This record gives sequence, C-alpha cells and structure tokens, in this order.
Amino acid sequence: MERLQKILSARGVASRRRAEELISQGAVTVNGVTARLGDTADPKTDDILVGGAPLPPPQEFVYILLNKPRGYVTTLSDEKGRPNAAQLVADCGVRVYPVGRLDMDSEGLLLFTNDGEFSQRLMHPKWETDKTYLVWVTGYAPGAEARLARAISLDGRTIRPPKVRLLQAEGERAKFSVTIHEGRNRQVRRMCQAAGMHCVRLRRITEGSMKLGDLAPGKWRYLTAQEVDRLKRESAME
Repeated sequence: MERLQKILSARGVASRRRAEELISQGAVTVNGVTARLGDTADPKTDDILVGGAPLPPPQEFVYILLNKPRGYVTTLSDEKGRPNAAQLVADCGVRVYPVGRLDMDSEGLLLFTNDGEFSQRLMHPKWETDKTYLVWVTGYAPGAEARLARAISLDGRTIRPPKVRLLQAEGERAKFSVTIHEGRNRQVRRMCQAAGMHCVRLRRITEGSMKLGDLAPGKWRYLTAQEVDRLKRESAME
C-alpha cells in the first residue's frame, strides 16, 4: 500500500504537491469512493481514477543531464515567451521536468527526469549537496577571493563558507571555481556582489556526484544506471 499522492506522482499524473491538491479537491477516487488526503491504495489491485480517468500505465523512468546554454529559462511556463530549457530535451521521447533551477543567464549542468519521487527527493531542502561553478567576474582586486569565501547571510540564513579557488586574474577581470553547499536563489551572483564584484558569466559543472564533463552547450545525455544509483544513495543519506 502506498500514499495516493506518491502513486499519482510515480505514474506521471502530477507532482507530489499537485497530487495532494487534486486529492483535497475530491478529484481522486479509489474503488468508487472519493479519496482523502492521507489515504493509501495499491495501484495493482485498486481502481484509481483522477477526474474520472484511469491512471496511465507505469512508465519507464528517464534521467537526463543537459548542458543548458545561457538565454534559456527552466520554468515550464514563461509569460514572456522566452526559450525554455525543456525544449532542448524534447527529443528524448517523453515529457521530462527540470530538477531544480538554473537562472536564464546561467549555464551548465541541469538534470531532467519524469521520475517524480526521485525529483522531489533531490529538490527537498534537506538534500543540500555541493555544487561547483566556474565564475567569471569584473571588479576583481587582490584579496577578493577571501571576501568571496566568507560565510555571509542570505535570506536570513548564514551559508556555509564556500570553497573558492582563483583560476585566472587579469586586471579587474578574474575567473574562479566556487563550490557551495546550499542552493539559494542566485546565490553565487549575490555572493560576488557582496564581495564587491560583478558576475558576468556562471557555469555549473558539478552537482553532487554528477559532472558536466565535455558535453557541448545545448546537448544532453542519459544518466547511466550507476549515476542514477549514486544520486539515489546520496539523497537517501540526507
């Protein structure tokens, strides 16, 4: 027996949160009885309907790593009509969703999947894993790397001290490797601003055990079974 919202998410009907809303709205029935939030069922033996329609059959889960270029949003609906990163993975053959976000002006590693349970685990606040970025800045001066490595307060919470390595410096321009543990909104850019610099380019190259490698911008690949297993183990440890 499983919670109904978990079953709906696993079948690709809706995200876990949206599934809870559907149940609360009375849109889900189990064996002809309107379900309530917290109810459980067995998808193999129970007749589960959503809006009067049966559940779709179990789907094969897909796990994708995209090298997102700059200029693409990760939200699935954008009122400004800007290019969406999901368009770049549309040829995978199934509808997949981004795991987390990477803002429009940033580039690099972005995961996609149709495994709702897996996605929820990776996006849960308890699962905070190291993420490494290549960061290009202006306004650099000697000693700025020490300011960038400080544990500052963002959104009312103090971040862990990031790992900062200066890779290149020429006048007021510099390139860093920055590893952070949290994933606050525009965190690295705000850290640069607090250190007196302006971030002009940002590329995520690792997230947990995942590495971008030499994947070309705009291209994607399937995660290997070993990579998926590692991510599941990492998220289960948190």
